Amino acid sequence: MSDAAKETNTAPPPRKLPLLEPDSAFYWTAGAQGRMLIQRCTPCSTWQHPPLPRCARCGSEDVAPQPVSGKGRVASYTINRERWAPGLEVPFIFGVVELEEQAELYVFTNVLAPVETVHIGMAVEVAFEQHEDVWLPMFRPSAPA
Repeated sequence: MSDAAKETNTAPPPRKLPLLEPDSAFYWTAGAQGRMLIQRCTPCSTWQHPPLPRCARCGSEDVAPQPVSGKGRVASYTINRERWAPGLEVPFIFGVVELEEQAELYVFTNVLAPVETVHIGMAVEVAFEQHEDVWLPMFRPSAPA
């Protein structure tokens, strides 16, 4: 059972899964090891997501996935009330999470929290939801320190 499903003791809802393509498979499968990987440029140390064949900042082809903390903050979000797939509970939060590693390093994902509790600036951490060989990075409120 995935981290996200353990939160509610239920099976995760059915979802349309990404194709595991060579340039991005690392992002969708790293959750199996309990970590989140984001592409980083070796020469200039810039993180970028989604993955690209070259660094968007310096143009180097020396880019590779590296682990990140999986922590961030909600930069923006929307409350979705449409049931896009059978078994998908509504309402749910689709959010823009800015990872703590770099300003404007965004991940678009679900925020696993009651809709009335989500707010801009909310501290969140990654929680993976497993579907077959894909581990979807979702985010939940961070535990208080």
